Amino acid sequence: MSSSNTFPQVGIVGTGAMGRGIAQIAAQSGSTVHLYDTNPEAAAAAKEQIAQQWQRLVEKGRIEEAKATQWTALLKTCDALDGLAACDLVIEAIVERLDVKRALFAQLEALVAPTAVLATNTSSLSVTAIAAQLKAPERFAGYHFFNPVPLMKVVEVIAGLKTNATTCERLTQYAREMGHTPVTAQDTPGFIVNHAGRGYNTEALRILNEGVTDIATIDRILRDQVGFKLGPFELMDLTGLDVSHPVMESIYHQYYEEPRYRPSVIAAQRVAGGVLGRKTKEGFYLYDNGTQQVPAEPPVPKVAKIPPVWVSTRAARRSELIQLLKDLGATIETGQSPSSEALTLVAPLGFDVTTVAVVERLDPARTVGIDMLVEDAAVRRRVLATNPATRPDYRDAAHALFASDGKAVSVIRDSGGFVTQRVVAAIVNIASDICQQRVCTPKDLETAVTLGLGYPMGPLAMGNRWGPTNILEVLFNMQTVYGDTRYRPSPWLRRRGAIGLSLMHEEE
Repeated sequence: MSSSNTFPQVGIVGTGAMGRGIAQIAAQSGSTVHLYDTNPEAAAAAKEQIAQQWQRLVEKGRIEEAKATQWTALLKTCDALDGLAACDLVIEAIVERLDVKRALFAQLEALVAPTAVLATNTSSLSVTAIAAQLKAPERFAGYHFFNPVPLMKVVEVIAGLKTNATTCERLTQYAREMGHTPVTAQDTPGFIVNHAGRGYNTEALRILNEGVTDIATIDRILRDQVGFKLGPFELMDLTGLDVSHPVMESIYHQYYEEPRYRPSVIAAQRVAGGVLGRKTKEGFYLYDNGTQQVPAEPPVPKVAKIPPVWVSTRAARRSELIQLLKDLGATIETGQSPSSEALTLVAPLGFDVTTVAVVERLDPARTVGIDMLVEDAAVRRRVLATNPATRPDYRDAAHALFASDGKAVSVIRDSGGFVTQRVVAAIVNIASDICQQRVCTPKDLETAVTLGLGYPMGPLAMGNRWGPTNILEVLFNMQTVYGDTRYRPSPWLRRRGAIGLSLMHEEE
């Protein structure tokens, strides 16, 4: 059976969660897998744990007993590194330290055949740097799996500076044999998935840092408006801040303090205090017996009379917004400017409510913003924003009006780009720049992010869905509001948005 594999004999160095997961799918593909760990007991325990995994699949009726027996027979343990000498491929899944990995591969290079491939499962170190001291760096590549390996069906194949194409082609083919989807990437900080993931958590932390709204509301907005399975704070609690924050810092520093990737003092402080997430029973949320404690949503205010509503002529999706107001039974003013009683609605892209009120000469006390980036029919929650001068009675009237058909409403403080616009624009912009840097193809980017991060759609598809020109407007206006180069648009996005091309478009 194993002879048909690209790599009939596979070595795994390091038998923690990642090593075990890779060993499992390698054996399932028919390869004989040799497990090595500096602790011999760990390798034996890993073999036992993998066999138990298969036994559980037998009990669930997912596989036959004979299959489990066959796969288990393919798992071998070795007491010394030279037990891997006959391997066609050796994958390292050990501690994330450059010096330790270099030392290991220097040993392996001297042991294995000249035709054997060496691969690192590093998530944050440079593949080129790990291979720098090898005599044959052309047969060395990154092979980055995600935890839990059997369930996360994507693997990044990363070419170092001197990796030859054949090495990557063989690893790509083998990924398919293991039932995974391979994506190829250049050796850049964070590769594809960890790089593309910078927009979601870091921008959410920034919103929190500005006091725009609370943790639970940010999570609710991004689940209900965009369709993310988990809000960013739920996700960080699940992953553990001791895992996600170092990645944020690593990518930021490796890109020489590129503002788009700037981490947050909030996360750093929590790591220092040991408030890491589910594993410590306290993160951004508290956990009682593993159950997340979520604060209740504020009730919809009771308002005796809704004032007439005037909608800014510059509002995004203006006709759609006016139709929504009609459906909600609002009295709509149609004059050039609002009356002295009117609730004044603005729907900016990227600008904050304050700026719009000043520019359009509206009374800030009666002005409320609504996020209309995503069409109303597609969201399960509407988001309103006040400005520092908004009167509580007008805020409550807007809240009551937009909640009158039963749809959830969140009211946040003023923010350039609300919540959804900011986070979506950050995601799309970083993804566009990944393509601009030629880290990978647009197609591989979309595949990697949907499989590796579980987004409801790829970041470029997200940009196309709500319009590259709209995303551009959000970024340009946010740059104006915040004066931060963090929000400068990538040339990839700027050019395609300007001439109406899909963000997936590649030049011939």
